[in-house]
Amino acid sequence: MSLKGRVALVTGASRGIGRAIALGLAQDGADIAVNYRREDSEAEKVVAEIKALGRKAAACKASVDNIDEDASMVERIKTELGPISILVNNAGIASRGNTVADTDPQEMMRVLGVHALAPFYLSKLVLPQMRTQQRGDIIVISSVATMGYAGRGSPYNMGKAAGEALAYTLAKEEKGNNIYVNVVAPPLTDTDMGQRLAKSRGVAEIHDLDKNSPFGHVCAPEDIANVVRYLVSPLNTYVSGEKITVHGAADRAGFA
Repeated sequence: MSLKGRVALVTGASRGIGRAIALGLAQDGADIAVNYRREDSEAEKVVAEIKALGRKAAACKASVDNIDEDASMVERIKTELGPISILVNNAGIASRGNTVADTDPQEMMRVLGVHALAPFYLSKLVLPQMRTQQRGDIIVISSVATMGYAGRGSPYNMGKAAGEALAYTLAKEEKGNNIYVNVVAPPLTDTDMGQRLAKSRGVAEIHDLDKNSPFGHVCAPEDIANVVRYLVSPLNTYVSGEKITVHGAADRAGFA
């Protein structure tokens, strides 16, 4: 699983799934750019954990839906850590649970900005660096939401669908440059967002769902990180343009 000599940019990496991915890739030998938007202290904690593993790391504050901030971040990473060869588009925000008729257009733009435009911006910005290296990997973190497209979630559903479309397109365009592009779709996961979602559906504490979940527990961030670790590793020699839905063979894949 060695990723020695590679630099990974993980967006939304100060907590939750992003944090788990950043730490997992560092354990496998990569140097990590920890992108975040607000949580300075949390991002610095992740950086410290990565450095304790003997890897280089930098906390990179940027709103990923702002292409100018993205461009500055990518250049800074190249200078401080080296050229990026792994991009994990993980940053995400929830929509407010309204019907299409009641959804504020500004909310739609905000959610699409994070889930659809940001992966496009960052992929565009890092591709020149990836094409000069032996291998590149782009991961889009999607959701089981795209299995069912439940009502009252049009901004989130549309954003995740657009992210997947980007990944499938990139996989075809960049395979000649030895760049692998894949989608990983988590279910309800034990993160801050997952806990809020569970409570909004009448569950007092997310782990109250453990007994009825596959393998006796709600999906953990590390469960998602381990899939990403495989996809970007030397063990993956032929998987690209694919979507791995991490639902534990559940009949009902968490809250979509």
